[in-house]
Amino acid sequence: MILANAFCIVLFVDEILCSLAGPPSPPGQDPHGWRVPVDCVRANELCAAEPSCSSRYRTLRQCLAGRDRNTMLANKECQAALEVLQESPLYDCRCKRGMKKELQCLQIYWSIHLGLTEGEEFYEASPYEPVTSRLSDIFRLASIFSGMDPATNSKSNHCLDAAKACNLNDNCKRLRSGYISTCSKVSATEHCSRRKCHKALRQFFDRVPSEYTYRLLFCSCKDQACAERRRQTIVPSCSYEDKEKPNCLDLRNTCRTDHLCRSRLADFHTNCQASFQSLTSCPGDNYQACLGSYAGLIGFDMTPNYVDASTTSITISPWCSCKGSGNMEEECEKFLRDFTENPCLRNAIQAFGNGTDVNLAPKNPSPPVTLPPKTEKSPALPDDINDSNTMYDTSVITTCTSIQEHGPKLNKSKEQSLCYSETQLTTDIMPDQKTFVDQKAGSSRHWAGRILPVVPILLLKLAL
Repeated sequence: MILANAFCIVLFVDEILCSLAGPPSPPGQDPHGWRVPVDCVRANELCAAEPSCSSRYRTLRQCLAGRDRNTMLANKECQAALEVLQESPLYDCRCKRGMKKELQCLQIYWSIHLGLTEGEEFYEASPYEPVTSRLSDIFRLASIFSGMDPATNSKSNHCLDAAKACNLNDNCKRLRSGYISTCSKVSATEHCSRRKCHKALRQFFDRVPSEYTYRLLFCSCKDQACAERRRQTIVPSCSYEDKEKPNCLDLRNTCRTDHLCRSRLADFHTNCQASFQSLTSCPGDNYQACLGSYAGLIGFDMTPNYVDASTTSITISPWCSCKGSGNMEEECEKFLRDFTENPCLRNAIQAFGNGTDVNLAPKNPSPPVTLPPKTEKSPALPDDINDSNTMYDTSVITTCTSIQEHGPKLNKSKEQSLCYSETQLTTDIMPDQKTFVDQKAGSSRHWAGRILPVVPILLLKLAL
C-alpha cells in the first residue's frame, strides 16, 4: 500500500512538471513559439515538409503568374494562401549576399513579398540580412594585419596604391584583370559586351574581399589624376556610359524586373537612405552597410559611378536623367537625389577615405586593443608592380600623369590620412536575433523549484 501511494505521488509530480514545461517546439521555432530566422532556401525546405504550407505556396505562385496584385487578391483562394504563408517561415526569411544559392533565395523571397506590396512602392525593404560590422572594426583589423603606417604614405596617390595592393593578391589581381579585359573595347569601331562586362564586375565585387575593393572604389584624392583613376575603376566607357541617358524611372523599372538587381537596389535604399535623426545621416550610423550596398549595385542596370573627377566634391549618379518624366518628374527627381545628393553616401565615402568612423560610445566599453610593437616601418608598395588599369585606357593614365606634372598647383592644405585597407567581410552574418523573455516559463521554473523539495518529505511520511 505504501509503495502504491509513493508511485502515485511520483506520477502526480511528473505530470505537474511536464505540464509546466509545455509541449516540445515544432521544427523552425524556438521553445517559446517564436520563429527562428532562416534563409529563404531553408525556409522553402521547411515549408515543403508541411503539406499545408507546401500546397498554399504552390497556389500562391500560380496566383502571381501573369497577374498584378489587385487581380490576385480578388481571388479568395489566392488571398487565403497568402494569409497562411504569412504564418510560415517563408514570411520572415532573408538572404545572404554572395551565398551559393543567392538567386534562388531571392526568387523565393520576392514570390512572397511581391504579393504583400501595395503596388509599386518607392522604397522596398531589403531581402538581405542586416550588416552588423562597422568601419571602425574594419580599420582596426586592417591595421593589425597590414601593419600600415598612414604617416609614411600621407602624400601618395591612394588610388594608385590601391591598385598596387590588389596586384599583390592573386585573387584580386586575377578577377580585376578579368573584368578590365572584358570591359575594354577591342577597337575604336567595335564596342564591348555590356552584359559580359557587368557579369565580370559582379564576380569581382562579390568574390574579392572588401579590403581591396573598397580601397579601389573609395580612395581619397587631392588631385584630378587620382580622382580620374578612381572614376575609371569600373571601366565606365563600357559598364556605365551609353550614347543616351534613359529616364531614371524607366531604368528603375527595368532593374526591378530582375530579382538580383531589384534586391541590390532595395538594399541600397535600406542602408543609404538619408536619415536626419542620426549623427551621420546614415541608418543606424553604419557607414559600412551603406558602402557595401553601393558596391553591390555595380554590375547591374543601376550601376552608379562618380560623375566627374572633382577633388572638392563627391557626386554619384546612375547613368540616367529625368527628361521625359511627364507628371512623374517629382518622383524621378526624388529617386535621382538619393544618389546625387545623398549625405549618407557622401559621408560614408569620405569617412572611408579619411580612415575614420563615427565615434559611438559602447554601453560596456571594451579594453583597448594592444597592438604588437613595430620593429620597423612598413615599406611602401613597390613602384614596379604593374597596374593593369593601363590595359584598358592608356590615355587616362597619360592624362593623369600630365596633370600631376604640368597641371594646376596642388592644394597645400594638410593631406588627409591614408585610407586604411580593410579585412575581408564574411557574407554569412546572421541577423541580430531578438531575445524574448517568456514570463510563463519563468513562473514554471519557479513552481518546479518549490515542488521538488517536497517530494522526499512525502515519500518519507508514507514510508513511516
